[in-house]
Amino acid sequence: MPKTIRFSLADQAKFFPTLRKRVNQHFRSQDIDRNADSRMYLKSAVMLGLYLIPFVVILLNILPLWAVMIAYIVMGIGLVGIGMNIMHDANHGAYSKNPTVNAIFGYTINLVGGNAFTWKVQHNMMHHTYTNIYGFDEDIEDKPFLRLSPNGKLKGYHRFQHLYAPILYGLATVSWILWKDFVALKGYSQDGKTAAMGSTHSREFWILLSTKIGYWAIFFILPIVLTSYAWGYLLLGFFMMHMTASMIMTLVFQVAHVVELTDHFQPDEQNEVENVWAMHQLATTSNFARQNKALSWFLGGLNFQVEHHLFPNICHVHYPEVAKIVKATAEEFGVPYYEFKTFGGAISSHFKSLKALGNNELQAVELPKNTGAAVMK
Repeated sequence: MPKTIRFSLADQAKFFPTLRKRVNQHFRSQDIDRNADSRMYLKSAVMLGLYLIPFVVILLNILPLWAVMIAYIVMGIGLVGIGMNIMHDANHGAYSKNPTVNAIFGYTINLVGGNAFTWKVQHNMMHHTYTNIYGFDEDIEDKPFLRLSPNGKLKGYHRFQHLYAPILYGLATVSWILWKDFVALKGYSQDGKTAAMGSTHSREFWILLSTKIGYWAIFFILPIVLTSYAWGYLLLGFFMMHMTASMIMTLVFQVAHVVELTDHFQPDEQNEVENVWAMHQLATTSNFARQNKALSWFLGGLNFQVEHHLFPNICHVHYPEVAKIVKATAEEFGVPYYEFKTFGGAISSHFKSLKALGNNELQAVELPKNTGAAVMK
């Protein structure tokens, strides 16, 4: 059976019931649906176009080589857009009220080389439930050459991780399209998570294998067969696409939880955490650049991580308005609401956290006044 943690039920101030009631009232009073609307449909078309149109142009064999490389980079941006907008909302059940529609759009992650099932286990079941809890949240587990939690194993080379981390971040989806999903599925099946999700290892393995083969056949082999470009250049472009996507996605997810403002937790011997679940999300999550409309549009509202972790079943296009309610309620109840005013401020804080984690000094790093961070306690 998969490991579980029991959160405290002692929300004596009734913070989350109050917040949830206010958010529900917002949607009722405005007579709007919490799922996708015309803004999301348009964005979905744009992101799919950014990924697929450059690929079709590459297949037409009409571009000079330098333009092929640019087309692959644009595909990388489209890949990010699909992952952080369409796939993300759909696999949270936030895109549509219709489960079939969510399932279809959720499979767009397979279109870009990933796997919907392993993503939902890792992200929905583990990360969202057990945010920043070492041993439960895979996002902060020990990675090759990276220590992302003060509870992780400390190695000598970690003292330099803030310097070499960008190289590893640029390779994130490369492991994703090659072996990571296979390793993850095997582990999830062995410890009961696959069964807990209502599926079987055999079913998910064959879906995984067939979609991986299809992905490589279409997006790597097909250009070699149909165009006159040397396969080495196509391989270079293919990995440029993934490195572009990897760098953007990894930074966005890291600055939401591994920054100087957020806390890390370890359960006691009974696998219990004193935090109420909602309070735990506020303590382990940080927003950034909420006022940057262009960035919010492209990132699928992932700069509204606080709101996303509290209400993952709400489509991200509604987060700017929901955030006003969350922040005001947090202030009223005296609970944390962490945010950085700029993306740059959040990135800077993340790398300072990496340095502190690498030197076992996470709590020793004091947040300077001019980093663009706003903390409400």
